Amino acid sequence: MSTALAHLVDDDDAIRDALAWLLKTRGIASAGYASAEEFLERWTPELAGCVVLDMRMGGMTGLDCFDRLCELKSTLPVIFLTGHGDVPMAVGALKKGAFDFFEKPVNDNDLAERVAQALAQHAQQRQASAAVDSVKSRISSLTPRERQIMELVLAGKYNKVIADELNISMRTVEVHRANLFDKMQVKTAVELANLLKAGG
Repeated sequence: MSTALAHLVDDDDAIRDALAWLLKTRGIASAGYASAEEFLERWTPELAGCVVLDMRMGGMTGLDCFDRLCELKSTLPVIFLTGHGDVPMAVGALKKGAFDFFEKPVNDNDLAERVAQALAQHAQQRQASAAVDSVKSRISSLTPRERQIMELVLAGKYNKVIADELNISMRTVEVHRANLFDKMQVKTAVELANLLKAGG
């Protein structure tokens, strides 16, 4: 997983530097981009952290950049920095899923705190997503017969009932069940049900 950073997108070098310094004093690492285009060029689905995005820039605006990130299905939380006249636009962006917005001049402590919260939220999302991927990968390793038995186990059926339903021996059910539990990395049917629930 890539390192979590606050990605600072602003065409004003002085503001970018000031933001980077502010976050550094709070122990938050950052990367700076002089335009929305530059940030989007370097964006990948693996990028971790959050985006601090200026609403008005030469070239592509912050709002255009946000719309593009939405199209790319980016999960990075976005915090907008806005001038007074941009507040209605920022509120609109919030409704579309932006994390927050700050009107300039920004209160340093408030911004640093929200950046920390955005980083924490994205880290949790990535953990949850990794857990789902792990469960999907385990399920894909099951044979069709193991999947069949998994469904019957989850339905609360005993080995003897499963054997009768599938017209196979109880010993065969036991072997498949053991393989299934081994591949899913669980010891009981309850653990299996909880794992699948957690994995969505």
